[in-house]
Amino acid sequence: VPVCQPIRNYRAKIFGGYANIGYKATKKIYFYGFKVHAIVSDDGYILDYVVTKASVHDAKETVELMENTHPSNYYLLGDEGYLGKELHQQLKQMGY
Repeated sequence: VPVCQPIRNYRAKIFGGYANIGYKATKKIYFYGFKVHAIVSDDGYILDYVVTKASVHDAKETVELMENTHPSNYYLLGDEGYLGKELHQQLKQMGY
């Protein structure tokens, strides 16, 4: 969730201490703002979400969201930002 134009990333003062600079790999740009991490059910209902600083890696929020929601289906879909050996092992221990 960018909160200003990229040209203002390093001068932005809005949400100081809460927002910061992150990287959007699909568009290959840096942005100042937040990330929203969410778990959605098969039928499109939001089960849980968390808003973090833009620099927080996607995989860091996954386990907490899974523990909070306990989804009934034991499969997950996500983009490449959620890949990693450590996350893979944690989810495997949880039964995913």
